Amino acid sequence: MTDVVESVTAFAPASIGNLAVGFDMLGLALTGVGDRVIARRTDGTGVTIAEVRGLDGELHPYLSTDPDHNTASIAAQALWKEYGADGGVELKVHKGIPLQSGMGSSAASAVAAAVAVNALLPNPLADRQLLPYALEGEKYASGGLHADNVAPCLMGGMILCPRVLLPEIIRVPVPKGLSAVLVHPELQVNTAHARRSLAKGYSMEQWLSQQGYLAGFIAACATGNIALIGRTLKDVVIEPQRASAVSCFDAVKAAAERGGALGVSLSGSGPSMFALCKENVANNLATAMEQACRGVGVQCQSWVSPLDAPGAHVET
Repeated sequence: MTDVVESVTAFAPASIGNLAVGFDMLGLALTGVGDRVIARRTDGTGVTIAEVRGLDGELHPYLSTDPDHNTASIAAQALWKEYGADGGVELKVHKGIPLQSGMGSSAASAVAAAVAVNALLPNPLADRQLLPYALEGEKYASGGLHADNVAPCLMGGMILCPRVLLPEIIRVPVPKGLSAVLVHPELQVNTAHARRSLAKGYSMEQWLSQQGYLAGFIAACATGNIALIGRTLKDVVIEPQRASAVSCFDAVKAAAERGGALGVSLSGSGPSMFALCKENVANNLATAMEQACRGVGVQCQSWVSPLDAPGAHVET
């Protein structure tokens, strides 16, 4: 008989949403930064939040502990309601990802909670089966149903997840020898507001161009054609509408291109920016992008990650 698990901690990584070519349908997990959720069985009912702590380890000044208004508890409630045994669950959310950063902060909290609560179930689900529950939390935060942060955060690596195929997701093979560099400026962009601000219609030329870049990029990854990745890692639809909201974007993009990036764009709705590059130039590229950001008066930090970074997992 399997012992009942009373408490568990799960980690969920940050992620790059859209990945330039795949708005709402392509994402990449990152190493080195993420959220943690501690889930503990209680004698009560339903899901509660005991605390939410910020990057400084202190109680978060405004993230809600109301279980109906936090992505972690919303995801946990959806899972526990369907599969939970008797009793309730108490969550402690420890944020490691800045809010409104374009790094999948809300998705990571939802995924970490789903993974932690799943480990408390008598018969835990497979990781892939947790996607719909984590999406419930992300949907609350972003105002739309898209898995480009949740899916790579949950499963790791690069994931293709068009809404029309959900809950099916597709792991994209990634070429060896490439890295992702992400720079996070100390700015904030509200994802839900950024989505509402997007144009409602696009020209046939824009649609065909972006479709071509997405198809070419997926083919390039599948075949290991690094030169083709450099030709296709472009966003001609969303980036032009959002770049002006990030004061350091032009400087950082120019520095990345000079430093040998295969392509560079916003991560999600920004303000974070990412570049894909050969791994032997990744650390120098991160430095160049940071220097460009600080050169226009914006402080920042950066991470370098492989393209096959692991997804969420139980730590204890």
